[in-house]
Amino acid sequence: MTLNLESSAPDRVAFDRYQCLADDVLAGGSISREDALSILDAPNSDTLAILAAGYRIRHRYFGNTVQLYFLMNAKSGLCPEDCHYCSQSKISKAPVPKYNILKRDELLEGAKLASERGAKTYCLVISARGPNEREMNAVETIVPEIKEKYGLDICACLGLLDREQADRLKACGVDRVNHNLNTSETYYGEICSTHTYGDRVQTLRHVRDAGMEMCSGGIIGMGESREDIVSMAFDLRELGVQSIPLNFLNSIEGTPLEKTENLSASDCLRALAMFRFVNPDRELRISGGREIHLRSLQPLGLYVANSLFVGDYLTTKGQAPKADYEMIQDMGFEVTQSACGTA
Repeated sequence: MTLNLESSAPDRVAFDRYQCLADDVLAGGSISREDALSILDAPNSDTLAILAAGYRIRHRYFGNTVQLYFLMNAKSGLCPEDCHYCSQSKISKAPVPKYNILKRDELLEGAKLASERGAKTYCLVISARGPNEREMNAVETIVPEIKEKYGLDICACLGLLDREQADRLKACGVDRVNHNLNTSETYYGEICSTHTYGDRVQTLRHVRDAGMEMCSGGIIGMGESREDIVSMAFDLRELGVQSIPLNFLNSIEGTPLEKTENLSASDCLRALAMFRFVNPDRELRISGGREIHLRSLQPLGLYVANSLFVGDYLTTKGQAPKADYEMIQDMGFEVTQSACGTA
């Protein structure tokens, strides 16, 4: 019996179409919003072709490297904001730990664990509208010590920042600040009323002006439209963010979005690919919710993304680090501690 190894005509057309989009991006062009939307709207049968094309872009800028990030929930709960997706918001009924900013020894222990797990970046996160003076002082004190002792890059996620606070973070050695856009400007009012999309953009501008890298991404699966997801990807490109974490909603019981379930694994993979096409040389991180929504297809996400959080998230469990290391190795990728590309 002779096996027919040639693709069917429709499959070949789809494959060629996405390869042509990748050709345009690799030649220095950019895809249109219509092209980006078509990636999200593509049938499941196109997903592998989309990933194959996206991998060419990923490989151009990052090779087969993967960077690992480690999250430290340095202050939990106690947040006055009403972000509907968040278990730590003032309107959440989720049973999460509540504590003020951790002491020096606890923050150093987290840095040690990050180093042991092969992370390049240690992410200090507090739940707050923005940092108070005590929290700013704690960060300013601990960051130089962590960098000297463990050589980690530091990403601070402290909420809304003014220009003076951004300058102080830069001065103490913070390399990057995370402040997610979370969704499009049009949809933002549906998920939060205590601050605006514009407030978030202003914080990122303060970070940029202070000379730090911007880390900003979002969450998909909150009831937004595909147009909203595309808008967020393009807004991040226009802001020039260096690192993009893409989360998939973990609809935590006790939050307003607890019953929101509208993502398939293919939806998530196509979203990751679309972000890669729109932001070709930016670091793209598979973030919260990957274990729930990608399930056995998690390895395929690395065809377009080039970084992961290793370990747990802020209030939810992640995949065991050993499983992440095995996944990376099995895919033929390697963990790197240095930047590769322009991100």
